[in-house]
Amino acid sequence: MTADSMIATILRQAPADRRASITAWRQLSDILAQRGNQLGDDDIRRSLHALAVLRPRVPESVRRDCARALAPHGRFAPLVALYANDVPAVSAIMLREVRLSEADWLALLPATSAMARSVLAGRRDLPESVTRALASLGSASVALPQPASVAVEEPVPVPPIAPAADESVADGGPSQISELVRRIDKYQSTRGQPAATPRPPRAAFLFETGPDGVIHWVDGVTRGAVIGLSIAEAAFGGEPGTDGVAAGAFRQRAEIINARMLLEGTPAEAGEWRFSALPWFDPATGQFRGYRASARRPHRNETPYSPAAAEDSGDSIRQLIHELRSPLNAISGFAQIISGQMFGPVSHGYRAMADAIVADAASVQSIIDDLETAARSEAVPLVQPVEEVVDIGAIVTQIERDLAALLADQRVDLSISRVGGPFLGLVGDANVRRMVGRLLTALVDVSEPGAILVGQLVTESRHDDMLQLRVVRPAAIRFATAADLLDPGFSPEGEAPGAAVLSLGFSLRLVDSLARAIGGRLDIGHNALTLHLPSANSKAEVELEAQQGE
Repeated sequence: MTADSMIATILRQAPADRRASITAWRQLSDILAQRGNQLGDDDIRRSLHALAVLRPRVPESVRRDCARALAPHGRFAPLVALYANDVPAVSAIMLREVRLSEADWLALLPATSAMARSVLAGRRDLPESVTRALASLGSASVALPQPASVAVEEPVPVPPIAPAADESVADGGPSQISELVRRIDKYQSTRGQPAATPRPPRAAFLFETGPDGVIHWVDGVTRGAVIGLSIAEAAFGGEPGTDGVAAGAFRQRAEIINARMLLEGTPAEAGEWRFSALPWFDPATGQFRGYRASARRPHRNETPYSPAAAEDSGDSIRQLIHELRSPLNAISGFAQIISGQMFGPVSHGYRAMADAIVADAASVQSIIDDLETAARSEAVPLVQPVEEVVDIGAIVTQIERDLAALLADQRVDLSISRVGGPFLGLVGDANVRRMVGRLLTALVDVSEPGAILVGQLVTESRHDDMLQLRVVRPAAIRFATAADLLDPGFSPEGEAPGAAVLSLGFSLRLVDSLARAIGGRLDIGHNALTLHLPSANSKAEVELEAQQGE
């Protein structure tokens, strides 16, 4: 059976139910992807029209699966255009992998949305002329003529894209392709001009959106890094865009406060931003016109996981961490929206579930922070020695209280006595909390139910340059060698009691790396694990003696 007869057969059978619609969608998509370039114009138009009619009846998950299956070998530009004008989750899958000829790309671009173009802008394998065309569209997207058949809100049938560049539109004006070529030529003519002196990096910028949430004006950063992004939909998988908090507020036309935004571009622009925005309305009609916003770099306390100054972009672990953060932030953001009842009243049960999700997301965030810290420690020093003096005894007491729920769940008792004193450390407060907390948590995880985890915080002499936190080995690792304990794959019983998310070996390596970065260390002895931290006792005593001498 030829492709023409197969299409005729499919189109004659009106789908009676959802299953038949899905089958027809898959069959037509597959035929067009494989043989679209061999079909006549009439068959192409009828098939695309049928797909457009079927789309509302086909679940998004099915359309995503089809896009994923067709993208690697799809070469038919009109079908790609149809998928590119689907919802972002579908169009992104198609546009990330599909391979088209240079002429097809140039014909396709004017029929794509700003969101679809932002996906294409992240590709590095497109022809140079297509990249230039994207740059041109990004800088003046609102001025380009839009195809009459492509709507912003509702998916509609996409007519076949003619390859001829001299075709005119219905009103007799210049074609979209001619207009695009003119813009490309103009862009090329300016490439030989001396480059303007780059502006110094800025820590803030302003932007405005239209009523559809798409950013159309920006001041303070390169236009291409921001223009075309939407605050109306949450970005996932590390894609440029905003989080769920902004999307939720947009639907309610509410004020947006300190929402997250992720950008790509030069080092001065790329990375995470925080933005606040206010909706604005036409004074005469009261019609919603969009948002006016200001963005800034996040404060230190807003991003405890700030990346290192010099980061290897090719590092697989850090890339994985980057991919984990965006969906986690989105989940946490939506949970906070529900908990804060931003969409309206929510029952107590749902708010409790949302609060639990926020807490779980914070726990996962802590684990991601540990993974990032360990990854950075392989390349650059984590922390330079500091002159901050903290009371390590008070911090250990606080950590014991924080671990109360875990201890109760594992049915383990924790007893850390104090020997000597005072317990002043020459180390940052946050570092002490992470080292001591991770060490004790890892040892509790491998302790048997009913066990007592015994430790000592020791200052043997005021003039010693180190404080010591000694913790007796739990029975499960009593006879394990130091090499075993530092092996991330080691588990005392094949699977650690409590099913700890991070292995014992990983945790001990992390603690040792953090300690060595500030001049300390983690010793693994026959009977105990000892964390050495720089002491500030001798410094404090010298200052006291100097004051008394005066």
